[in-house]
Amino acid sequence: MDSVKRILSRIEIPKMYRVKNNIESPYIADIPGTVRQILNKPEIRSTIKEGQTVAITVGSRGISNKPLVIKTLVEVLKAWGAEPFMFPAMGSHGGAVAEGQREMLINLGFTEEYIGAPIKSSMETVQIGETESGLPVYVDKYAYEADAVIITNRVKVHTAFSGEIESGLVKMGVIGLGKQKGAEICHELGFEVMEARLKEIFAATVENLNIPFGLALIENGQHQTAELHAVPGREILTKEVEMQKTAKRLLARVPFKELEVLVIDQIGKNISGTGLDPNVVGRYHTGLGSGGPSIRRIAVLDITDVSHGNGAGLGISDFTTQRAYKKFEFGQTYPNLLTSNVPVAGMIPVVMPNDKMAMQAAIKTCLLWDKSEARVVRIKDTLSLEEFEVSETLLEEVKANPKMTVIEGPYELKFDDEDNFRKR
Repeated sequence: MDSVKRILSRIEIPKMYRVKNNIESPYIADIPGTVRQILNKPEIRSTIKEGQTVAITVGSRGISNKPLVIKTLVEVLKAWGAEPFMFPAMGSHGGAVAEGQREMLINLGFTEEYIGAPIKSSMETVQIGETESGLPVYVDKYAYEADAVIITNRVKVHTAFSGEIESGLVKMGVIGLGKQKGAEICHELGFEVMEARLKEIFAATVENLNIPFGLALIENGQHQTAELHAVPGREILTKEVEMQKTAKRLLARVPFKELEVLVIDQIGKNISGTGLDPNVVGRYHTGLGSGGPSIRRIAVLDITDVSHGNGAGLGISDFTTQRAYKKFEFGQTYPNLLTSNVPVAGMIPVVMPNDKMAMQAAIKTCLLWDKSEARVVRIKDTLSLEEFEVSETLLEEVKANPKMTVIEGPYELKFDDEDNFRKR
């Protein structure tokens, strides 16, 4: 790497400014109280009978307050005389094995001790019917054996396609509930037909499985819980359309039209299904999304520990580090890619020895004659956009935007002895 280091040694890293981004952020202060309130509505309360076993879907995303929401849901169900349990509803994540999916739940805070309910994890599925076009409909074995299944999920913009229904209760009721088999069927013909397939399979699922209601979370741009909704099972398909509109309105994106360089400290399955959210950075690995900034080069520096080496999303970037590369686990990443049929998301970008050289390489290749003119932004991850760092070349744009305020700078970025960023 001596020759690479020599080439990059003349690339100066700009001084940076810390910026506060005033994102629209309605939020719920009392999560347990709100959950109890919406569950005790007559149309929801009447769906659960005493003595029923109730399976609760829990996914692989790091969703704010989700463990608290599930804990409160379990407490309410027990008070009603039901017997709730959790099961991993995450398609092919966790290496597409039962223990891996169980570990993901525990690492995300869904422990049996905290939630007050057991985890039942299996990759076995049961076919409960077919759709009108003849597609088989699969559900988790434990969910099938339960008296009722409650679908819980965050409603958000999908990372790979756009539509009325994207990521939310419907997706969880097809790809999560159907495990790896269900996910594979839904992805088989690509994201061009994903929305239609989700609707078709979910409609058949509701007809053949007792889904009394779904519990949906919507987050604001600061990753806080903005809304909570309990929706009767047969109304999920229609009600989710309106919830999706709210999620799109509240989505925070990198607030610049054009950048030469974006540095992302970390990606991971707890952050986004694609490791990083393409809607936030404006770079779509399926070619079906739209919106967001135009970015010449992206450098990803690390993979979150809770992802267990699932490096989906690295393929969207141009540069990464040896630290991230060493974390990359083929057995965790490839089942996810083979199920979703989007191999580009897991391709390995150019690997640099450390953070400094990854950032320098991005600046070096940004196609500007004068590299000092590069517009550079550094973010923690695509969920954390309330504060970030910008180069001086973006100061005028920051000052012209009433939603952004400079809170510190200019300063030089600090690196440790191995030329990695010092922890913030």
